[in-house]
Amino acid sequence: MRVVICGGGAIGAACAYYLTRRGTEVVVVERTGVASAASGKSGGFLALDWCDGSALEPLARRSFALHADLPGETGRDWGYRRMTTYAGVSGMKMRGRADLPWLSEAVALQGRLGTEATTAQVHPALFTQGLMAAAIDGGARLVEGEVTGLTQDAAGHVSGVRVDGEEIAADRVVLAMGPWSIRAGGWLDLPAIHAVKGHSLVYDVQDVPAEALFLEHREGDGGSASPEIFPRADGTVYACAISSEAALPDDPAATGPDPGAIERLEAMCLAISARLTPDRVIARQACFRPIAADGLPVIGLVEGWPGVHVATGHSVWGILNAPATGEAVADVISGGMSRHVDLSPFDPARLPPMRRGPARAMRRLGREGAEVERR
Repeated sequence: MRVVICGGGAIGAACAYYLTRRGTEVVVVERTGVASAASGKSGGFLALDWCDGSALEPLARRSFALHADLPGETGRDWGYRRMTTYAGVSGMKMRGRADLPWLSEAVALQGRLGTEATTAQVHPALFTQGLMAAAIDGGARLVEGEVTGLTQDAAGHVSGVRVDGEEIAADRVVLAMGPWSIRAGGWLDLPAIHAVKGHSLVYDVQDVPAEALFLEHREGDGGSASPEIFPRADGTVYACAISSEAALPDDPAATGPDPGAIERLEAMCLAISARLTPDRVIARQACFRPIAADGLPVIGLVEGWPGVHVATGHSVWGILNAPATGEAVADVISGGMSRHVDLSPFDPARLPPMRRGPARAMRRLGREGAEVERR
């Protein structure tokens, strides 16, 4: 059986890895580069129990455990480590407090959100690239190209993927293109996936402890934001804040920050720590996160397209939930059901399908298969 995975982000890489472990032939199609979008520009923060009480709880808990095992299992180092995580406020002078030595007096911690037993991190780009490399070691093939459609055989089962005008034969297809999964709404019925842009900075700052921060920051002009700060094992510090809605570019490589967003984020970070100075910034970046209407991932078979699976819509928890998503998708493809996580809350059929105007996609079925085209 050959499975073609559309998308080389964390979800696609995890699906590829767990499928190759089951002996499945895997082809991954990626247009821009492995971890080129949110999977390479996110915080890489992991939490055991922050999704407790929601439909995400089993997925998050299973994934947190898999994250702990994967470095040893694959023999790769992508900066996995446990962290202590704090909540606080910043932007006001709080003199006389002795919270964390690397923070300024403008930060007042309010409590501990997680310990090394419940919070951790990875470097997201290294994690995604490492997992893809492990899949390739297991026999997966990575193909550069743009997915433009799917084909079906005469019985209606998926038969292949159109990539730059050529067809790659497939027995199963996994759509894991993050917010760009919206493109597939022109070929088949999928729930709408929205794109939310986030901005981030990476600093070259050594010797900052493994202490993550979730802050409410009050700006001098009366504005506010919720910066998140994650020191990493490689000696860098990641900081993010400022989300916006913007048009999704055709090419992920064309994603850039909103005007003024980076300068605003740099000012916040400097107020939080004197170590986070603009001259130490080594990356100023933005990325789009995929979000479904109800905030839950979309994982499962696509109605009307036997053999087509979708795995997207993970929002801010994409890196956390990638391993358990990949494992579950591999379980369903190879054995018919997920062994560790109930996927029913994430069924694509729970949400209405996206429509691309009054003209519906048409199927032209023939003996050799037929491409679904957008009118």
